[in-house]
Amino acid sequence: MRDYRGGGRQSARETAARVAAGAVARKVLGEGIMLRAALTQIGPHAVDRARWDWDETLANPFWCPDAAMVPVWEEYLETVRKAGSSTGAIVEVAAEGVPAGWGAPIYGKLDAELAAALMSINAAKGVEIGAGFAAAALSGEENADEMRAGNDGPIFLSNQAGGILGGISTGQSVVARVAFKPTSSILTPRRSINEAGEEIEIRTKGRHDPCVGIRAAPVVEAMTACVLADAFLRHRGQVG
Repeated sequence: MRDYRGGGRQSARETAARVAAGAVARKVLGEGIMLRAALTQIGPHAVDRARWDWDETLANPFWCPDAAMVPVWEEYLETVRKAGSSTGAIVEVAAEGVPAGWGAPIYGKLDAELAAALMSINAAKGVEIGAGFAAAALSGEENADEMRAGNDGPIFLSNQAGGILGGISTGQSVVARVAFKPTSSILTPRRSINEAGEEIEIRTKGRHDPCVGIRAAPVVEAMTACVLADAFLRHRGQVG
């Protein structure tokens, strides 16, 4: 149903189906692939990667890997909530154990399909793979993921590519980040136009959500799992 008030398929409630599908996709992928997501930034406050702890994401309501950042986010969000405003967030996902060879070099690129899936999540406004936009400031030497021979195959010395090169997985962890916009339903009056084309001021009433990114980590995990499961099944169908 098309509901201009934000219900129906515009509602973030539809992501429940995505999470359910992601649970099935995880079964397809098997236990060899570990897929985890974390909230890395709320508004201007980003986590300190030196304090990154995946276990910490299950110990707080923010999916935050940096325990020291939790009270900072709590105070900041309370200020935003009381002001009737909202703020954006960034979620990072990492899939470890993805073997080399998944994806395709042109129209079925693994990173393109992953980006499309993550961009389809409600309120997502940007996706980057690996170094992402930061790669624009790197030199060719800095951006190149150098390789050395290991006992079990090639070893990469960095992962600027986010585990995907030329649309195909490299065997490294697949890493992506999703930027979520501030919630559009805020209490502050905003200038707009009504159905008659008249200039008006609009103010959202009812339940207020200061940051939708807080609940996005399981959805990002689910969409990543679905994309990787598709890639795995196509790879198996092609090469056995």
